[in-house]
Amino acid sequence: MRLRDREARLMTDRLFSDRRDAGRVLAGLLGHYRGLPGVVVLGLARGGVPVAYEVAIGLGHPLDVFPVRKLGTPGREELAMGAIAGGGVIVLDEDVVRGLGLRSDTVRQVAERESRELARRERAYRGDTPAADLRGKTVIVVDDGLATGATMRAAVRAVRQREPAKIVVAVPAAPESTCQELSTLVGEVVCATTPTPFFSVGESYWNFAQTADEEVRRLLRAAASARAGAPPVRTDLAILRSELVPVRDGVPSDEVLFDTVGDARFVLIGEASHGTHEFYAARARMTRRLIEEKGFVAVAVEADWPDAYRVNRYVRGRGDDATAEEALAGFRRFPAWMWRNADVLEFAGWLREHNERLDERARAGFYGLDLYSLHRSADEVVAYLEKVDPGAAARARDRYSCFDHSDGDDGQAYGFAAAFGAGESCERRVIDQLVDLQRNALRYQRAQGLLGEDEFFHAERNAAVVAAAERYYRTMFGGRVSSWNLRDRHMADTLFALSEHLGWQRGEPARIVVWAHNSHLGDSRATEMGARGELNLGRLVREHNRGDCRLIGFTTFAGTVTAADDWGRPAERKIVRPALPGSVEELFHEAGHKEFLVVLTRSAGAADLLRGARLERAIGVVYRPGTERQSHYFQTRLSDQFDAVIHIDETGALEPLECTARWERGEVPETYPVAV
Repeated sequence: MRLRDREARLMTDRLFSDRRDAGRVLAGLLGHYRGLPGVVVLGLARGGVPVAYEVAIGLGHPLDVFPVRKLGTPGREELAMGAIAGGGVIVLDEDVVRGLGLRSDTVRQVAERESRELARRERAYRGDTPAADLRGKTVIVVDDGLATGATMRAAVRAVRQREPAKIVVAVPAAPESTCQELSTLVGEVVCATTPTPFFSVGESYWNFAQTADEEVRRLLRAAASARAGAPPVRTDLAILRSELVPVRDGVPSDEVLFDTVGDARFVLIGEASHGTHEFYAARARMTRRLIEEKGFVAVAVEADWPDAYRVNRYVRGRGDDATAEEALAGFRRFPAWMWRNADVLEFAGWLREHNERLDERARAGFYGLDLYSLHRSADEVVAYLEKVDPGAAARARDRYSCFDHSDGDDGQAYGFAAAFGAGESCERRVIDQLVDLQRNALRYQRAQGLLGEDEFFHAERNAAVVAAAERYYRTMFGGRVSSWNLRDRHMADTLFALSEHLGWQRGEPARIVVWAHNSHLGDSRATEMGARGELNLGRLVREHNRGDCRLIGFTTFAGTVTAADDWGRPAERKIVRPALPGSVEELFHEAGHKEFLVVLTRSAGAADLLRGARLERAIGVVYRPGTERQSHYFQTRLSDQFDAVIHIDETGALEPLECTARWERGEVPETYPVAV
């Protein structure tokens, strides 16, 4: 038995766009039957036929329809008391029958009525064409999903009467308990997803419109035509390989890069982990080309605003730091390696040299989008006001003293106390401070020219960070979704404010590159994050700037990564396990190329292939290979998540500026001391 995702406890709904999409996913999971002799695919009428059609076409086997009818409870037809299949096979749900006290003659009347409808449908679908011979064959029975499994059990019993060699049940979605139960009746069960909790089959689809009789007939004819001599259907790998674009060290040629980016103002370039050298290095090189040749004026990163702004001052020749490494010294909060690493160091040094050749207004900057710097941002606001308005600085210091009961820079301590009534809420005070600062904007900026504009913007953003961080830390104890959404909304607000500020200074729309994790930059509507109600920066940018942005992701199959065992623990150089079956990464690995780009907006075949739901890996700053599936994978429709994806099959760990002996030593392979 093979239960896809059986260990997952947070599988969510609406993973498939429609039944055909679900069928393509199942075809991938049933790939071991491709090319085998003596295989027949049966689609349970009507909803299972579109799913089965894609399975049959994808595997290259004949398709037939297998009518099965639910036995609805009189007066409550949506409640199944059983099912009936060809050959007079009836399966009853004895719990329903006994629980409702249904009489045997009532059950018989319903069964006779549905039996007549069953015969009518079989004639309507198949006409004079005989049913497929199942004797001695491997029969893959497909439906669009299962709830109680009564319909499938009836189908299995009816199919068994026709003496197949093996029965395989394949469905896109079902409760895990139903899949487990069926596994005792047949040779193999493939449940693509097992949503928990399970509400209904339709909840796994965006489009679950009823399948019409004519569609069933059309798909049967199409499948027969394909078997009768139509050109062979290309495999997934053949489709993918035909549309791959070469890259070098993860970077496409200038022609391909510039063509992919086009005139977009926002180019969001992701990463599949916060600790992979190739992702950081390739992203930096692409950003350099966009700054040099396409007029991009800023890099906005998944980092705290004050720490990134220290780098911004350095690269624009304004700060006190003499070297790029000194400028990165602000990144001390866990995980420091995320920005204090060799690749960011090299990029910051290059950007400083690049800017030195340019006029002040033309220099590109480096900015942070995140909100974790509650105390440091408060200090930055006070420090700014002490220079321009000492009286306002005193008021700000008084307002922010509300946070003094929390320890150091621990925003979580404040959030816990405020959320559970153990401390004062600072919400009103931080909002008052932000409004007060904005009210005096013109007066504060007037005396300092361009520098004054930037320094006020820096102070205002820090005040906005304090307000957002206060809400975030207070909200995080109320649920993941609300705190995640608040954080990504803040990142989007900061990005749009930065765009407006830089555009106003330059007199033209500002073009900005964004660096963050795939989970923030890929459109959440195409992932199970969206099904949980989570939004993200990529979605918000797309909604705000449709057609004026590009989302580019990275993936890898295996290698090493810089990550910790848990939050706050030391960085280690850990081994990344090979990607799981059914994942995007596994498909890309099987393409057999070391690295490549797929431009999903311009590769119709690959885009269609990757629009089906697949697993995608996401490693943050913590990597837990022992719970790989639960901790690091989610379902996605990659074509809708990104505009383009760069795959590097084997990647290495990001090098922190402070390499500990533990990092240098690396993780001992699981096969140690046996080198196999």
